Amino acid sequence: NLLAGAAAAASAGGAGFYNHQIEQSARFDRGSSSYLKRTPSGAGSSQTTCTISYWFKRGADLNDNVYMITAYSSNSSRAAIFIVPSNNEFRSFGVGNSYAIETSRVFRDNGGWSHLVLRIDTTQSTANDRIRMYLNGNLLALDENTQPSQNNTLVWNTAISHVIGGYESGQVLPYDGYFAEFIMADGQSYAPTQFGETKNGVWIPKDPSGTSFGTNGFHLKFENASDLGNDSSGNNNDFTANNMGADHQVLDSPTFGS
Repeated sequence: NLLAGAAAAASAGGAGFYNHQIEQSARFDRGSSSYLKRTPSGAGSSQTTCTISYWFKRGADLNDNVYMITAYSSNSSRAAIFIVPSNNEFRSFGVGNSYAIETSRVFRDNGGWSHLVLRIDTTQSTANDRIRMYLNGNLLALDENTQPSQNNTLVWNTAISHVIGGYESGQVLPYDGYFAEFIMADGQSYAPTQFGETKNGVWIPKDPSGTSFGTNGFHLKFENASDLGNDSSGNNNDFTANNMGADHQVLDSPTFGS
């Protein structure tokens, strides 16, 4: 794992290895169905363009879909990013803007931190540039690649339930593991280099200052143990924490080992 090298460098050489520090993360526990939830009051800045970026470390090796973030109002209006347990591949779909992608990259690492970016811009004339997924800065090849039509509108950032760490209400197939620096940029298509960079051959976090969050975008740092859904983007797009107490804030992060 690329981040294992970063952890070793940090242990040997101190925090100076990292140019940007992430000081904590949030723990999501399937056993207690912990999740974060928010329903925007209206449509976002753009119905065609957004970027989702987060650092994660999986917990239990589950036997069903590992949902990381979802948007849902009905079976005809929903979207998700998740890991498929049968083949340990990343998958994202949007019903209502008609896309479905599944990576050919197998992901079995439950012990280290990784960075995922979903980059959406349906205005692109090249179909394969409309929905792209990156792991640790690398564009992922796709086993399944159903791209939306040009200028199709999005389900993300609309006035429907958005859940981090679960599907729909959070009671169905909740996530098990950790998230750090969870970002949604509404109306922007950002490359992974907006949020991370390569140092000594290792993909590490980068200060995301300068990110434009738009109307419904958010930046969750998990820095307030009593308010883990607090949005630091300046939008006050706070999430409500469910079944998450102060003990769900942990020091383990992509720049600080537990």
